[in-house]
Amino acid sequence: MKEPSITRRLTLSLAAALAGFWLLATTLGVMVMQDEFGEIFDGALQETAERLLVLVADNATPDDEVGSGDAYAGVVSASGKEYLIYQLRNDRGQVLLRSHDAPTPPFDVPLKKGFWRDANYRYYTATTAGDGRLYLQVADALANRREALIEGAMALFLPVLLLVPASIALVWYIGRRAIAPIDTLRQEIGSKDGGNLAVIPREGMPRELLPIVRSVNLLLNRLKAALDAEREFTANSAHELRTPIAGALAQTQVLIDELPSGPKKARARQIEASLANLSHLAEKLLQLARAEAGLGTVETPVDLARVLELVVLDFQRDPRVAGRLRLHRSEGASLRYPASEDGFAIALRNLIENALIHGAAEAPVDIRLERDGVVRIINDGQVLADWELEMIRKRFGRGRTSASGSGLGISIAERLLRQMNARLELLSPPEGLPTGLEARIRFDPVAPAA
Repeated sequence: MKEPSITRRLTLSLAAALAGFWLLATTLGVMVMQDEFGEIFDGALQETAERLLVLVADNATPDDEVGSGDAYAGVVSASGKEYLIYQLRNDRGQVLLRSHDAPTPPFDVPLKKGFWRDANYRYYTATTAGDGRLYLQVADALANRREALIEGAMALFLPVLLLVPASIALVWYIGRRAIAPIDTLRQEIGSKDGGNLAVIPREGMPRELLPIVRSVNLLLNRLKAALDAEREFTANSAHELRTPIAGALAQTQVLIDELPSGPKKARARQIEASLANLSHLAEKLLQLARAEAGLGTVETPVDLARVLELVVLDFQRDPRVAGRLRLHRSEGASLRYPASEDGFAIALRNLIENALIHGAAEAPVDIRLERDGVVRIINDGQVLADWELEMIRKRFGRGRTSASGSGLGISIAERLLRQMNARLELLSPPEGLPTGLEARIRFDPVAPAA
């Protein structure tokens, strides 16, 4: 699941709020405009009716024949249709005069001065002063009002459709600029590991982030001091133990040669095995200290394929291996990468030792260098579950094995390879095989120099 972004969340939230405010303001504007348009149209309708009544009342009397004035024209638009239609009616409701587009039957409107409305028209009825026997009823189509309202609303909403995307882009730009120091601090903190504990610079950080920077720097200093003390103690202890362990082992071997066969000699051999394991553990602790000190980090590319061949050749010379180790190099395969030769050799030795010790007895161990630079170390043996693969990655983690070992080999190799921008992948069973374990070293591509 992808982690949520503050910039994305801030942009979407502010953009949604701005869009909501724009739409709310526009909607309120349309509602106000609707009321104002209604007042304007009603005022125009009333004024037209009253002025028109004066003109037509002089040419008609309540006793005129019905329909005698059909030739009177109304207010005509450019399309030939009248915006306003009217009827002049007597006190009996009969139509004396009408405009061209007005219907022949009387409007279904009471003969009463004032406004009236039905589903299609807005009416205003004006009456003559004095006897009040003539009524002029002027009708304004509601479709005209709706058309004006829609055009006015579109004039308000169309700019909003342009302003909302522009607001989103502006919010995104301002948000990115505002939280850029947070992103910088995140990258600085994310780059810290056992090989990089340098303090985070305070320059350019906003005031709100300075307490965080100060706390992180204090923590880094304390962590660096603790790690340095731990590494120094581990390295010194392992180094100082090597000589007395070697001396004790040598004396035990001499004692074994001098003792006659029997229980004492068997017990001396057990002591020899324990001292050998202790010597092996001291050697691993020394390698671990070198790995934690950043041994694998270099900048100059080297030929790691040659290192691989030398390490394999060194193992093949050991009579205890007895021809179990086999190197396969694909045609055209090469491995040139900016990494420490010593660190890569230590990582290889640990992985190969694990394959030889914990793999099936007498089964061959295949080491393959592929054309894409991937190194594969494959041994036969039991299939490990995912939780077992995770366990053996940890320090002193050991799987279901009775073979001797310290449980540090894979941890040392993985730490060194990580410093070389390489990944250690463990697969069980190996690709294309039913059983066994594969340790795969895959180097990340090197970015080209600027």
